[in-house]
Amino acid sequence: MIKFICYPKCTTCQRARKWLDDNKIEYEMRDIKLDNPTYDELKVWHTVSKQPLKKLFNTSGLIYKSLSLSTRLPSMSEEEMLSLLASDGMLVKRPLAIGDGLVLIGFKEAEWESNLK
Repeated sequence: MIKFICYPKCTTCQRARKWLDDNKIEYEMRDIKLDNPTYDELKVWHTVSKQPLKKLFNTSGLIYKSLSLSTRLPSMSEEEMLSLLASDGMLVKRPLAIGDGLVLIGFKEAEWESNLK
């Protein structure tokens, strides 16, 4: 079973959830707005995903834009970025699919297909 971390009102998250249901993949859903990822969770997910930390940010979100993070992130330390991500779930790119040794950031159907089926 995977952890499916999403914001239920997000259309991309809705598409990802439908894909999981259509493909009969069991998941435990977690609302990212109600249950913020912790600093420690984010640190592990970043390591497992092998993606740049910047990829964990929801760059199209209102908070990201209001904090001018596109210009601030390059000069921030990894610790500062993780702390910021842990401060508000809406800063985190979603949906996330988390399994054993697997972290998928955002919904790209082909990527989910090759990793979850």
